[in-house]
Amino acid sequence: MYINIDLQAEEPIYTQLKNQIIAGIAKKEIALGERMPSVRSLAADLGINLHTVNKAYQQLKQEGFILIHRQKGVVINPEGVPRADDEYRSKLNNSLHPLIAESFCRGIEKEEFLQMCKHVYRAFENEEGEK
Repeated sequence: MYINIDLQAEEPIYTQLKNQIIAGIAKKEIALGERMPSVRSLAADLGINLHTVNKAYQQLKQEGFILIHRQKGVVINPEGVPRADDEYRSKLNNSLHPLIAESFCRGIEKEEFLQMCKHVYRAFENEEGEK
């Protein structure tokens, strides 16, 4: 899996890294149970601070995407990502709220917004079907 960090982006580097790892799992570019690079190794490969990688890994661990073992290192959760529950749905709603509000203010129509969402969702479905 190729990770592309934009050092000039407004989005924090640890968030970019976390989101790209999640996308890699969703697209099956990273297999369940697959070992990930160590914090130091990934930081060196990407040319970023190891604390940044550690922050991304800790968030991924909290959300159930990865397991961190003393002997095995960082591993994609072999049981898969925990299914969506009420807490996740609430978090998703809270994340969507400002995106929709800004889109509304900028004149993006409901149908256009929904089409964008469908397009992104389909990209993940297609990636899964191709593997």
